[in-house]
Amino acid sequence: MSMSDDVPGSVRIRTSGDNEHRYRSIMRATELYDCNRSDAVAQACNDVPAAIELIEYVLTRRDLTTKQKLEIADKANRSLRGIEIEVDTDITIKK
Repeated sequence: MSMSDDVPGSVRIRTSGDNEHRYRSIMRATELYDCNRSDAVAQACNDVPAAIELIEYVLTRRDLTTKQKLEIADKANRSLRGIEIEVDTDITIKK
C-alpha cells in the first residue's frame, strides 16, 4: 500500500457486525492515551511501528540469552495481532 498525497477529510472505521472488536480496541487506546478516539487511533498507528523497532532492537542485543529472547518474542507474539517474531541467529519480523 502506498501513501497518497490526497488526504481525505475523514476516515471511517467500521465497528458493526464482526468488527465490534475494533471499537473495543479504540476505546482501550483512548484510555491508554487519555484522549479522544481520533487522536487515540492516530497515536496508536504511530506507536506500533516504533514498538516493533524497539522489539527488534532489544532482540538483537548480545547481552541477552537465547532463552530471554525467546521469552520476549513469545510474549510479543501473544500480544500483537498480525506480527510474528521468530528468534534464531537472525531476527525476523513478518508482517
